[in-house]
Amino acid sequence: MKHILSLLTMALCLSCTARTAPSKMVSATASAAATPTARHFVITFAEGARLTAYLPAQPSGRAIVDLPGGGYSHLAVDHEGHQWADWMNRQGIAFFVLEYRMPKGDRTIPLTDACRAMTTVRDSATAWRVNPYDVGIMGFSAGGHLASAVSTHAPWAARPNFSILFYPVVSMDERVTHKGSCANFLGAEGMKDQRLIRQWSNDACVRRHLTPPACVILSTDDRVVPPVTNGVAYYSAMRRAGNNCALYAYPSGGHGYGIRKNFAFHEQMLGDLKAWLATIAAPREQALRVACIGNSITDGMGIDMSEVYGYPAVLQRLLGKNYNVKNFGVSARTLMNKGDLPYMKEQAWVDAQAFLPNIVVIKLGTNDSKDYNWIHGADYGADLQKMVDTLRALPSKPQIYVCSPIPAARIWGISDSVIVNGEIPAIKRVVKKNKLAYIDLHTEFKPTEGLMQRDGIHPTDKGAAQLAKIIAAHIHTQK
Repeated sequence: MKHILSLLTMALCLSCTARTAPSKMVSATASAAATPTARHFVITFAEGARLTAYLPAQPSGRAIVDLPGGGYSHLAVDHEGHQWADWMNRQGIAFFVLEYRMPKGDRTIPLTDACRAMTTVRDSATAWRVNPYDVGIMGFSAGGHLASAVSTHAPWAARPNFSILFYPVVSMDERVTHKGSCANFLGAEGMKDQRLIRQWSNDACVRRHLTPPACVILSTDDRVVPPVTNGVAYYSAMRRAGNNCALYAYPSGGHGYGIRKNFAFHEQMLGDLKAWLATIAAPREQALRVACIGNSITDGMGIDMSEVYGYPAVLQRLLGKNYNVKNFGVSARTLMNKGDLPYMKEQAWVDAQAFLPNIVVIKLGTNDSKDYNWIHGADYGADLQKMVDTLRALPSKPQIYVCSPIPAARIWGISDSVIVNGEIPAIKRVVKKNKLAYIDLHTEFKPTEGLMQRDGIHPTDKGAAQLAKIIAAHIHTQK
């Protein structure tokens, strides 16, 4: 994973350089008042990729970057690209068609182009009347593989807020997917490398809370890209992770129909897509960003669809549209860097910083109390201070709320005594020294019947709702 992120970070750096180089822009204003498109122009990047923009006359703030398919050998830019512009603009969606470069065995080429397109739209959000927190990606066939790769592998700045995958290539295992796409994306040698095959089979790369909501659209009779081992596999991975996802599988249609009207379910498909997009609630651009950092209790372990019923999701509903709450919880993680699974070595910690939060809620410590972790207990306060120092150095200068762990049962080596006598005093010292907000969940949260799962460690969905109420009350009090 670190190699992937380094590769994509480097690609983004190159893309930033490319944007400063001379590029060709063609602009035109729609002449017919009835058209839903207000502006149409083309940006040609230095290396040759082209981004065609269709800006709506009545913008909703939403934007979609489109990646046509073509097996990573060519691009079907019409029915999987430009012909979508009218429909998208009528929904108020700014639409961008990316003619990305072919990989020819070098996967970094299309990945760089796709990441550049995403960051370009966000960088130009004000000028193009786009909400930078409502930028999605849409891909068809091999373009669906590229879209799902950006969704699962890209750094935060380039990662979409939602993805739409039409009959997507997802797997890079030639036995269960489109062989040509594999050969062109990985190259002949890459197709023999099981590590690379798994790394870029994007259903294996879905991450809880961090992979954006997805809508998968396909036909069951697709004989070009097997739906079960590709689109359905991605949906299944998203559902197992508890992430927001939808699957529309039509009984016939084959492969490659795009927006063509001869697809038997054309109108139904457009209606389904429109309805799904309406369920993706975008935060207000000026909403206060809230990062929920924590272990499995924040993550929502044991709560089915924790993206809906976990405490950060409930916190979002309680705080309302003026807040943008994100779940950066990772199960089993420790605050201490010498613990068995340190939180500060996780991608979620990197993403939480890139989110540039205005408010941070830290709820760690339960796993630190385990016998084999607490032998490093002398580092607990110092490591909390490191986390606080890192967050305070962010340009957003977040307000930090540090929570004590909730009461814990004696299981898996977890010790409530260590929490009370070791961790909470250390937390209070750091809170006092830095003048932070403190939430005493050990006292305020009552693990009564119905609020806890059978293990006595993890809240139920009702318990998560209670946690959210307590934290929301503190945030409202500090306003």
